[in-house]
Amino acid sequence: MAGRRGKPALETAPLPGGEAALIERFLDQYWAESGASGNTMAAYRRDLAGFACWLAGRGRALARFDRADLYDFLADRLAAGYQPRSNARLLSGLRRFCQWLLRTGAIGADPTALVEGPRLGRSLPKAPGEGEIEALLAAPDTGTPEGLRDRAMLELMYATGLRVSELVGLELAQVNLRQGVLRVTGKGGKERLVPIGDEAIHWLQRYAAGARPALAGRSGSQQLFLASQGRALTRQAFWAVVKRHAAVAGIRADLSPHGLRHAFATHLLNRGADLRALQLLLGHASLSTTQIYTLVAREGLKRLHQRHHPRG
Repeated sequence: MAGRRGKPALETAPLPGGEAALIERFLDQYWAESGASGNTMAAYRRDLAGFACWLAGRGRALARFDRADLYDFLADRLAAGYQPRSNARLLSGLRRFCQWLLRTGAIGADPTALVEGPRLGRSLPKAPGEGEIEALLAAPDTGTPEGLRDRAMLELMYATGLRVSELVGLELAQVNLRQGVLRVTGKGGKERLVPIGDEAIHWLQRYAAGARPALAGRSGSQQLFLASQGRALTRQAFWAVVKRHAAVAGIRADLSPHGLRHAFATHLLNRGADLRALQLLLGHASLSTTQIYTLVAREGLKRLHQRHHPRG
């Protein structure tokens, strides 16, 4: 399994064909039961294949590993520089895999049952300020089709708080500019209606009238946001869009597309939005996930007090 961002790779053996087929059978069943996102499925496939390769190098099978194997593998990952959150995801996938093996009768005991996951600190999402967002939105050159597309994407992202995958996956049929709403399919295939807002509607109308036809050409693509020659825009391409315009706007912080989602949530709360309404807009399954933004807003108020109060 390859290391990440310069981390040394763990020693692995080639993945046996039978192990690959076993992983795919589990993932097919897991997707059918949970409706997990493509990103989650890809991460589980990568983690399970990495563990299977590591086991194969020691003459062990994925359906026959024990707790000692798992501890040794986690120790190797720790030495290789993998972060606690990455190991927590690995353990989550292995738990689901072992529960599936138990249900099918392939194993009699779950080797992950007594293995504790790494402790994860609760990191607060970093959201750019309202002034930084205004500078970012003004950065694209709207005299070009690509610049007009970028402005429409950034405005829509900030107006709705969409996930990046939801934004780049939007199709024309999901957008109703007359009613001012999007029909978004989020995690687990759940649909939600998200209001767009007047400013985003304005830029979407301009993009649809001029830039999109120029980018679509004769492709007939139903994707809302397009690269040249009608190609669908990818998450990586939108990441580059955000980075490029953040540099033009003079934003020094490392701004990611997800930072716009954080900005949407934090700025709404700062202006008195209801937490449960925000949960619906963001598409969070649990209110506890949304509540972290109340901590972000509280930290922002504390910094404001320290900066401006005479006794701050």
